[in-house]
Amino acid sequence: MSSDDERHKPHPVDLIEKSSFEERESVVELRDSASDSSHRTRTGDVNTKLENPLAKLVHTQLLADAAEFARTHELDEYTETIQKGALLAQDPAAFESLPMLTEEDRRMLRREYTHKWDQPKTLYYLVIVCAIAAAVQGMDEAVINGANLFFPAQFGIESPPGKGATKEQWLIGLVNSSPSLCCGILGCWLTDPLNRRLGRRGTIFLAASVGFIVCIWQALTNSWQHLLIARFFLGLSLGPNSATIPVYSAECAPPLIRGALVMMFQTWTAFGIMFGYVMNFAFRGIPDQGGIRGLNWRLMLGSAGFPALILLVQVYFCPESPRWYMMKGRYTMAFKSLRRLRHTDLQAARDLYYIHVLLKAEKEASDRTSNKFLELFTVPRNRRATIASSILMFMQQFCGVNAIAYYSSNIFVQGGFSETAALLASFGFGAINFIFAGPAVWTIDTFGRRNLLLVSFPLMAVMLLMTGFAFWIPESSPAHVGIIALGIYLFSAAYSPGEGPVPFTYAAEAFPMYVRDIGMSLATAVTWFLSFVITLTVPALLGAWTPQGVFAWFAAWNIFGFVATLLFVPETKALSPEELDQVFSVPTHTHAAYQLKVTGHFFQKHVLRQRVGKMPPLYEHEGAIGQKRYGQAGAGAA
Repeated sequence: MSSDDERHKPHPVDLIEKSSFEERESVVELRDSASDSSHRTRTGDVNTKLENPLAKLVHTQLLADAAEFARTHELDEYTETIQKGALLAQDPAAFESLPMLTEEDRRMLRREYTHKWDQPKTLYYLVIVCAIAAAVQGMDEAVINGANLFFPAQFGIESPPGKGATKEQWLIGLVNSSPSLCCGILGCWLTDPLNRRLGRRGTIFLAASVGFIVCIWQALTNSWQHLLIARFFLGLSLGPNSATIPVYSAECAPPLIRGALVMMFQTWTAFGIMFGYVMNFAFRGIPDQGGIRGLNWRLMLGSAGFPALILLVQVYFCPESPRWYMMKGRYTMAFKSLRRLRHTDLQAARDLYYIHVLLKAEKEASDRTSNKFLELFTVPRNRRATIASSILMFMQQFCGVNAIAYYSSNIFVQGGFSETAALLASFGFGAINFIFAGPAVWTIDTFGRRNLLLVSFPLMAVMLLMTGFAFWIPESSPAHVGIIALGIYLFSAAYSPGEGPVPFTYAAEAFPMYVRDIGMSLATAVTWFLSFVITLTVPALLGAWTPQGVFAWFAAWNIFGFVATLLFVPETKALSPEELDQVFSVPTHTHAAYQLKVTGHFFQKHVLRQRVGKMPPLYEHEGAIGQKRYGQAGAGAA
């Protein structure tokens, strides 16, 4: 094979999984973004073709480099395997023609494509542990929902009905929202130093340990101030956990199923929320015993510690992230970890060598970048990714889901439900949230991120309005409670495959690799801080505006979310690194103007049934017209 032919081979991950979390970035992108101070390079020159970092190497050079890599990192006994792995990393699709491979090697590599879910038991064990970690987060968020019906009266902060927004309602909101406040200002920002110091497993273990202790602590509190402090420390568990688990599963999973495994974090968080509602319902009628007041709500809050205990016991039976080992220079341990996570040594060697190449480039980029946080805003390409990700994180809270997740029991009681019926209805909300989160694993890469959002937002707005209007139905009518519950359930069904999973997935792929960690920390901090704002204010809003006003308020925000997504959130589905760079190099005003034209074109064609021509493409990877459209506009426009 000639060097010219090799030079134009596609990126390995483009052939395997374009939407993968880590490998989809190329070394060329990192070097250009970090080293070139010119404006066009910083914004991502749309005419620069991103290549496989190994593509320029002829086989003899690649084999020599792989042998040196094996010798340098005490992997001499695997030299031949690593050489074959390096050839595969250069072009995974070429395994049928590589003479160094045996027929057994080729059989296993074919099986990667034909049986992508046939993975080692260790990988599935890791998936289960990550699912438990996600469920821990969901339970921590859900159990306070049921406790809200009981602890305010015991601690003297129960709000009298019909008094509008009261001091007591603000205090209830403060107690509920304190974990989110801690996540937003502290917990999420601890993720990076904890991961660098302790690794993925160590961070998960520490977060689970803190979560277990705090859950018991919450159950033992004797005042609202004490409960507030305990719940604030819960954020030290939720923040690192929510940012680490998706990264850990992404770094350990094979490319073909990586996107699905990362998406499962949201699915199993929804399961944890549902299970938290189960605990609320199960403990609702527990009477006080042995002089313990409020045993029912104490058991609700304490129950979230049980899966955290399971998690901290099990996590060290999983292999550590190979990428983290390599960042620490522990290549032999990284190879051992990959051998546990892949069927063959060859597959492990291939992934080991490619991660090594990416880490070298990432280090070069980090060394040449003065302030990565500032570059999220000062570099236009990064700024557009930051704006788009922040819009989705903002809307994940202001769509209204956490107003229901934290206060559905109170809302149902205010709507005329008994306490038991309210807790049972809240379980229904959690169950639908979990059931409809599952299809997102398949639809997000089928319909695309934007399409899911553009369908989700209007549906959520309609369902919220329906729920709010139902409060005007006389309580004597069976339709009163029925339509309230139906509206909330339909809202959950619209949220779960759209605004539920998309924001974290979008943020994970929108940023270039050299600022991805800090970009994800910012995105996670934004959503947690806004969760604090929503959870703090909803009780007072329910008192001041009544449920009708609150549901209308969030319905209006969903209309805003639809417009903001249409104008400022580009599609990222199944795009290569080069294509992502092109997408976020389009000036914001150009993208917004084009989407307005597309909307008018759609209305003329499908509503007015007029015969209209095709819209020219916006991006270079969609056609040459797109290249001219934004290439002439200039990449520096904001």
